[in-house]
Amino acid sequence: MHIRAMTPTDAPDVLKIYQDGIDTGNATFETTAPTWETFDHTHLPDHRLIAHDDTGPLGWIAATPTSTRHVYRGVIEHSIYIATHAQGRGVGSALLAAFVDSCETAGIWTIQAGIFPDNTPSLALHEKHGFRIIGIRHHIGQTIDGRWRDVALLERRSTTIGV
Repeated sequence: MHIRAMTPTDAPDVLKIYQDGIDTGNATFETTAPTWETFDHTHLPDHRLIAHDDTGPLGWIAATPTSTRHVYRGVIEHSIYIATHAQGRGVGSALLAAFVDSCETAGIWTIQAGIFPDNTPSLALHEKHGFRIIGIRHHIGQTIDGRWRDVALLERRSTTIGV
């Protein structure tokens, strides 16, 4: 497996993996993957990684800012999506480790994630990489079919910045 910076040529693979995750109903409130233009505009350019092997794309991770205020410049939220065929093979762990290293190098002091509490594989992955649940946001959002969902709010604080 090889992890590298995501480029615009990865757009079809990134958006397909994203849509496959959306289709599980357990990854996000979104119902369709955005266009590449929207994805590119909303995600930070410096923290986008994609994993590949000989079979093709395996997964990706990217970040969005949590605020435009200068005081929160070191706080981001991330999303990670793993191709269905690659789940359970360590792809998520490798991507998240590389992402955390990238963030530490860039001076990011807090990485946040919002995860459905019943997405136990994602919770376990994040806890393995130093994230902790800081709260459950009960009935924070409603799916298109009217189902209320809780979201666990996780954060990982830098071990070197702002300690």
